[in-house]
Amino acid sequence: MITLGVLLLILGFLFDIGILWTLGIILLVIGVILFILGSIGRAVGGRAHYW
Repeated sequence: MITLGVLLLILGFLFDIGILWTLGIILLVIGVILFILGSIGRAVGGRAHYW
């Protein structure tokens, strides 16, 4: 999810498409939150680890 967020940010910046930029930021933030929760040992969505 983090990789997809970064990819959408780059594409949105290069092609000047605002919706891609917004979606990229949202996916990046959600991915980082899930990564942090998974790395501290908290089960995320019923899974013990988030990859």
